[in-house]
Amino acid sequence: MSCEAKRCGVRFSPPSIVLMYVHTDTKKMRKRIIPVRNFSKYSDCSVAAERLKNHPRHRDYLRQVPQSQLEKLHIILRDHMQGSSLEDILASFRLDPEEDLNKLDDEELARKKGQMDRLFERNRKRTDDPDFVYDLEVEFDKSNQEKCSWDEESDDEF
Repeated sequence: MSCEAKRCGVRFSPPSIVLMYVHTDTKKMRKRIIPVRNFSKYSDCSVAAERLKNHPRHRDYLRQVPQSQLEKLHIILRDHMQGSSLEDILASFRLDPEEDLNKLDDEELARKKGQMDRLFERNRKRTDDPDFVYDLEVEFDKSNQEKCSWDEESDDEF
């Protein structure tokens, strides 16, 4: 059996992963609800996602779904079980440039770093890109620069 995954989401009651896919033989859109069993608010999301992806009953359907997306869906389920609202859970996945990353626990810090890595790779210019420019020089407006006390000192003192 072959299928092409289109969308993936969660259902909170009962906890399950909802997969929308197209059956390639019949070209029909189908929905598969995969219950998440033996999962609590203390479970390890990466292990649960890996176990679900390798489950013989769901393996063919989840083959095209990235492991990171399944982990994210399990994190949403776990945080909801812990009593967080959906808005708070989704806000934790957004990157805030003003957020102090020193105050995060190891798991959340790793998640934020992974998001930053994916964002960097998406925006990175490679040598084979059509708009790649080697040795790009940019002039910045000096009127917008902030003044610092060490800038005012002369080079003669050294």
